[in-house]
This record gives sequence, structure tokens and C-alpha cells, in this order.
Amino acid sequence: MLQIIQATCTNGELVLSEKLSSELEGKTIQIMILEPSESTQAIDSEESKIQQFLERVNNYSFPLPPGYKFNREEIYDR
Repeated sequence: MLQIIQATCTNGELVLSEKLSSELEGKTIQIMILEPSESTQAIDSEESKIQQFLERVNNYSFPLPPGYKFNREEIYDR
């Protein structure tokens, strides 16, 4: 799941602008911190670039079955 949420840092803790999905309950998540620039146009541009990148990742990603092993010997005819 990829999601971009804004948050405010208050006393060393992140206060999210919206609640997280119940699907994340008990899971460890990774957080990327992007400091906003002075202009909102730059922020919008940055968020747009991030969104475009994440869309590309989704377009060229696919799930692999558990235990999948890439057989290089078969490809190189060894």
C-alpha cells in the first residue's frame, strides 16, 4: 500500500492530518519525511513528482509467489 499523508511534528511526535487505515493495525510501516519548501507551488510540484514516481512503480511492479527463485542458468543456457 502506498499512501501520502501530511503530518505535523509536535513535541517530537507526528500528528497525522488523517487517520490511518485499520489494515495497518499492528504492522510496522516506513515513513519518508519531506520538508516543505517556502512556496506552496514547490510543495505541490514535489508531491506531484512523488505521486508520478509511485504510479510508475505500481505500473511496472508485480507480485511474485512465495518461494520464487530466479533461475539464471536457464536464461544463460548453462
